[in-house]
Amino acid sequence: MKAKVKQTAISGECDHSRLIRPVWLVVGLLFVSACASSAPRNVANVCSIFEERRSWYRAAKAAEARWQVPIAVNMAFIYQESSFRARARPERNRILWILPGRRPSTAYGFAQALDSTWEDYENRSGNYRASRADFADAIDFVAWYNANSQRFSGIANTDARNLYYAYHEGIGGFQRGSYRSKEWLLQAADRVQSNAVRFDSQLAGCRSDLDKNWFQRLNS
Repeated sequence: MKAKVKQTAISGECDHSRLIRPVWLVVGLLFVSACASSAPRNVANVCSIFEERRSWYRAAKAAEARWQVPIAVNMAFIYQESSFRARARPERNRILWILPGRRPSTAYGFAQALDSTWEDYENRSGNYRASRADFADAIDFVAWYNANSQRFSGIANTDARNLYYAYHEGIGGFQRGSYRSKEWLLQAADRVQSNAVRFDSQLAGCRSDLDKNWFQRLNS
């Protein structure tokens, strides 16, 4: 009888080692997810960004090659729009200054792309199932939009200021000059232009190192 009770007790014991493994797995996945969605440490320096996120540099190069818009311009747009935060959204409006209301737009992700504009990008670029919270997709979107602004409005691909007007107001809005009456947008475009120039200068000093593979970096 005692032996039977002992056997039952043993079969009902918890294997704590089996419980610990899934817990650590969940913690690890949460940590990886947090790292993937957090902004780089120094968002004002494009070399620092790419040193920290090598995959971002590869994505930025691919977007530049595909759409012929400089990396520095595209990165300046993302800096202005989200400060490189993957899940950025506009702040909610406030009801009676206290209660959270609706968001002013559907802008989301690195590039703050609207739902409708993102859908248009997916259909026209062929990048189906793209995610606004994925850096590679977001920078490809920004480069695609800037390439269209260049194509349809004749804006130089290095003219970050006017490209940003078109990005914010739409190509039709840019052609109508709707940005001219928006002082806050004029100031934002000035910042984009300034950041694009700075990023271009920074990138000139580190691009050769960024282009090295891991073996070349190990032996340099």
